[in-house]
Amino acid sequence: MTTADETRPGRPLRADARRNRERVLAAARETFAENGPDASLNEIARRAGVGPGTLYRHFPTRQALLAAVLADRVERLCARADRLIASEPPGAALAGWLRAFLDHASGDHGLGGAALAGPPDLGFDCHTAIREAAGRVLAHAQRAGAARPDVTAADMMQLVVGVALATEEAAHDPAQPGRLLALVEDALRP
Repeated sequence: MTTADETRPGRPLRADARRNRERVLAAARETFAENGPDASLNEIARRAGVGPGTLYRHFPTRQALLAAVLADRVERLCARADRLIASEPPGAALAGWLRAFLDHASGDHGLGGAALAGPPDLGFDCHTAIREAAGRVLAHAQRAGAARPDVTAADMMQLVVGVALATEEAAHDPAQPGRLLALVEDALRP
């Protein structure tokens, strides 16, 4: 995948530049999660331990940084599906991925909409990537008899997104998202 900060195509980043880029991404993930997509870029640079010039060298615009954070979040979520399939029993893999997807959907804070509102392109279709990861985990559970055969990945994702949206303001009951997700898990069992 092409990253937004590749200013010299064909030449890999130096080790120190790669570390700075990763620190900026980590700080941006944290700051956007706390403050939304309009978070201060200077605060992100401060948290990353770099100057604003370093941030802008890697990510020349807010849009480029938002796109890189979203792409990173989606790639991590999809990789999590494959790790769970490889390491957990099918029912546990499905439950673990549903929790990860709920965290992803709940922690968006408008990031997806802001990142996809304009250029740059992420280099892949994030919705398709997530749907395919959900499909792999679900099919694994269905083959083992741990999930209903009539459920689709799209159904499952819609249910979890519904939980995320319904509990956006769950500060009064922080356990509510988990309880609702448990109901979704029960509904997915044969």
